Amino acid sequence: MLTGKRIAFVGGDARILEVIRYAIDLDASVVLIGFDRLAMDGAGAEKAELSPDVLSDIDALVLPVAGLDEDGYADSNYSAARIRFTDEHFASLPGRCTVFTGISGPYLEQMCRRRGLALVKLFDLDEVAILNSIPTAEGAVQMAMENTEITIHGSQSVVLGFGRCGMTLARTLAALGSRVKVGARKAADLARVYEMGLTGFPLEEVAARVADADLIFNTVPAPVLTAEVLARVPRECVIIDIASKPGGTDFRYAQRRGIRALLAPSLPGIVAPKTAGRILARTLCRHLRETG
Repeated sequence: MLTGKRIAFVGGDARILEVIRYAIDLDASVVLIGFDRLAMDGAGAEKAELSPDVLSDIDALVLPVAGLDEDGYADSNYSAARIRFTDEHFASLPGRCTVFTGISGPYLEQMCRRRGLALVKLFDLDEVAILNSIPTAEGAVQMAMENTEITIHGSQSVVLGFGRCGMTLARTLAALGSRVKVGARKAADLARVYEMGLTGFPLEEVAARVADADLIFNTVPAPVLTAEVLARVPRECVIIDIASKPGGTDFRYAQRRGIRALLAPSLPGIVAPKTAGRILARTLCRHLRETG
């Protein structure tokens, strides 16, 4: 239970709604900032404007999964007004307060460091990232099915990157009957690809491995599908880039060649916000219970 804990939620998308409900069910006191368009049923949450006074007695600050931008703004799907966190707001947070975000940029990290606040980046935690890879993989496959005229079964798929998302995606595609090739940097990852019965190749060889691809899924947040590589990709190939913005694809050149290339970050929040939100909720609330 989170009885006696006061949590402020600032902006976010449908995933955050699941975290809010979970925290209320655990008896936390919840303050909603940037939710003026949201109708909350039942008791347990109060709406407020962003101010130092509201933040001065909270135990946790929950930001959108994208954190704050370089100017301190937080996105909110449930407010018409823009929400900006300033140094004054961070200064008002009590020392016991933990700041939660999905990912963070320099602005947020600098502010937390300056004020000595604990910052938890949920997407950096294996327990979140591994489970999050499930709706990510399902969403990527869904996009592929919606944008091709062939079945996944029997297709030639290339997965670039073999991190937590890449591994789940490669396994899912193989289970659907696709012939999967995986590009990875580490020898250990290529060994795991082989153990899974898939075809692996060093990522630097990508240009030589895409000539027969029906589908390419990129998970690498760096330029890997460059113009040089895309020049060897069949025009009928569909590229699903699930890396964080701006992705790893030269989208301008892909369009020039007539290749359908789609940037699809944050798939869990789009295709399965309830599942993705529950993953975040369990980890966030467990962290609050364990830290007292």
